[in-house]
Amino acid sequence: MKIKKICASLLLCTALSIACLFSANPVQASSLNSLINPLSNSLIAGLPPGNAITDGRALLRYSLPIDNKEIRQVQDELEGISNRLRSKRWGPIQRDASKAERILARKRDAILASIPADRKAQAESLLDSLSAGIEPLKTAAENKDKEGVWTERKQLLNQVGEIEELMVDGYPFEVPAEYDNLPQLKGRATVEFTTDKGNITVVADGYSAPVTAGNFIDLVNKKFYDGLPFIRAEDFYVLQTGDPEGKDEGYIDPKTKEYRAIPMEILVKDDEQPIYGSTLEELGRFMDTPVLPFNSYGSLALARPGDNNNGGSSQFFFFLFEAELTPAGRNLLDGRYAVFGYTIDGKDVLRNLSAGDKIISARVVDGLDNLIEPKA
Repeated sequence: MKIKKICASLLLCTALSIACLFSANPVQASSLNSLINPLSNSLIAGLPPGNAITDGRALLRYSLPIDNKEIRQVQDELEGISNRLRSKRWGPIQRDASKAERILARKRDAILASIPADRKAQAESLLDSLSAGIEPLKTAAENKDKEGVWTERKQLLNQVGEIEELMVDGYPFEVPAEYDNLPQLKGRATVEFTTDKGNITVVADGYSAPVTAGNFIDLVNKKFYDGLPFIRAEDFYVLQTGDPEGKDEGYIDPKTKEYRAIPMEILVKDDEQPIYGSTLEELGRFMDTPVLPFNSYGSLALARPGDNNNGGSSQFFFFLFEAELTPAGRNLLDGRYAVFGYTIDGKDVLRNLSAGDKIISARVVDGLDNLIEPKA
């Protein structure tokens, strides 16, 4: 019993310490006390059970705004193989693959029903390839070929993701008109960072965070981050950048000469559109789950002043997720800071970067056509 209490206390302190680090300006001690008091009695006893999904690609697949239970069932079977593979449970892997195979065979028409007419031919080709790829996966499992299972599973899930993306028909909600003066990402975009330690690839998700992701992609496209150093690097916590003058500031629009302020933006599961301007804690919704949680190593989030939800700008951070310190779904960061994407390649590079290392260049390699310029 004592161990559980100590672990809970350590978890709270760790999460609050991380929260301080993520602010564009450090949180003062008085602010830290105000964070602890309302949470200590009510939150620790009722932390949510957690979401075991820690892969950025999987989180991006699950966050797509689609409603087709059949393709989600296929995805669930294939995603779940990851956990079975860690414990080398070869029989269950074969059974999961067989379940996915049966769904693809029996529910093909139900899957295609969610595809717009002009994309059906592409979806049919992907479904054919997906169905054909199940047998090599089962064979790899039968041969207890761990690398083979991992490779085949990854290829199949990439195809599942492509099919799911074809299901997205239009943009799922209207962004409030008050943010028309800010760039918006109506879809997704992929960015490749070249650093002095190697390359990192991230996907910004405008389906869940159009204003936050739009600001990021706009600044990348403006070459804003080229040559900037990482200004904060804490083991197991955060790698932060985006401060052009070293003054803990943000982006000053050269046209207006004004600071570009980005609002807090969090989409909660089952909500129709994001919440703007408030943390989930402030709304009494700290038990709700964001569509984009801090679950994955290299989660991308907007930094902000500790006393201003809507004061974020150019500074962002990679969250260096460690399951032992911040179990998925059991941290106090979800709902306090806006996640807008995930690292999909280069996590080994992230582990080697530290304060003083630099971004040599950042470029949008896919999805720039989803960027909507601000209205005058």
